[in-house]
Amino acid sequence: QVQLVESGGGSVQAGGSLRLSCAASGPIFRINIMGWYRQAPGKQRELVATITRDGSTNYADSVKGRFTISRDNAKNTVYLQMNSLKPEDTTVYYCHASLVVIAGARDSWGQGTQVTVSS
Repeated sequence: QVQLVESGGGSVQAGGSLRLSCAASGPIFRINIMGWYRQAPGKQRELVATITRDGSTNYADSVKGRFTISRDNAKNTVYLQMNSLKPEDTTVYYCHASLVVIAGARDSWGQGTQVTVSS
């Protein structure tokens, strides 16, 4: 079965940096869009950044200029470099992939990784 496994979350002071990674594994034919979302308690999940297979990126306004998304297609892995972190970036971050398996297209989500930024 397809799995997305995230790593790299943790605690950091405001102004610091963290790098999230998400590796997809399983019977995957192709991964199209990969991305990161975040969800605070009681709020809807929101887009942070996405990246297409050919490297086109899209960012939420709140993270533009601070976060950078990248991917390694050979490793089925997506990264999120987070710089100049703010306390309001504190929440759970989820990896997402739109991919193609033998049965057709599907969406997959990671289990989430906590990011905590202290002031």
